[in-house]
Amino acid sequence: MRKVIGLFATGLLAVSLAACGTAGNQEQTAAPSAPATSDAPAEQKTLKLGITQFVEHPALDSVYKGIVDGLAASGYEDGKQIAIDFQNAHGEIANTTTIAQKFAGDKDDMVIAIATPSAQAVAKTVQDVPIVFSTVTDPISAELVSSLEKPDKNITGTSDKLSMAQQLELIQKFLPNLKKLGVLYTTSEVNSGVQVKELQEAGKQKGIEVVEAGISSLSEIQNATQSLVGNVDAVLIPIDNTIVSGFEGVLSVAEKAKLPVFASDTDTVKRGAVATFGIDYYKMGKQTGEMAARILGGQQVADTPVEVSKETDLYINAKAAETFGLQVPEDLAKSAKEVFQ
Repeated sequence: MRKVIGLFATGLLAVSLAACGTAGNQEQTAAPSAPATSDAPAEQKTLKLGITQFVEHPALDSVYKGIVDGLAASGYEDGKQIAIDFQNAHGEIANTTTIAQKFAGDKDDMVIAIATPSAQAVAKTVQDVPIVFSTVTDPISAELVSSLEKPDKNITGTSDKLSMAQQLELIQKFLPNLKKLGVLYTTSEVNSGVQVKELQEAGKQKGIEVVEAGISSLSEIQNATQSLVGNVDAVLIPIDNTIVSGFEGVLSVAEKAKLPVFASDTDTVKRGAVATFGIDYYKMGKQTGEMAARILGGQQVADTPVEVSKETDLYINAKAAETFGLQVPEDLAKSAKEVFQ
């Protein structure tokens, strides 16, 4: 009888322990399934940005860096809030179209285009997301917008338009007896054609003949420059991506002929042109990046007017002036933002 009672007690103890173990397991399983609190942060979507650049040269490279920094300063850092797909067309129009088609197929959240040819290609291909361009000299002539103040499509951006009359006045200060001015430009770049026309109008008012030397490809730069030797007193390079990318070809001919070369961008002055009233292209890029950030943050393209460069400064290359046999006027040296030696 004692044996039966003992076995019965042992059985009750086992059942009790098993029940306790089950209850403990139930408590441990229930904890992770508790509903999340309302304060838990929602996962942020990484936005995809396509950036297309027409050609590699110091000015446009500075624009790209400024764009990335402008975005980051506004809370959109590459690899965190945004993922940037950077593509360079290497100066080939066909490549700009291919890149634009890639971005459209990738369904990027925004496309940023550096320089007129890249902006034109993107505008024709990408219709359903915002496009922000940078360093487009004349967005209206390029048929990107019909109004600078009130963009009516999905595209806006920044313009690096400069006064050709101001550039001509600058050249005259170095060459008071200037009679003929050569201008090198790419015939297929709309922005270049606009500047040449403006330069011709300014020349007429001052009694200066503007002699054109147009090219269709990078390989023609040296021959085009040579065609101006002996026919003009100086050469001006407008904001022209192809000519600027091949500037050393211009310089190799001009220096031998002692034909002074002036530019429209500051980086080309650093590389050997005499002077310019130009803009800081890094700052222009940053201005573009900040604009892009506002649009990513919800601002409508139609409420984002095209912006022009905020600052224009005088830059002089004293060594280049000496190479071409020119004196730097004292008043210009004093007023220049920077004089490269």
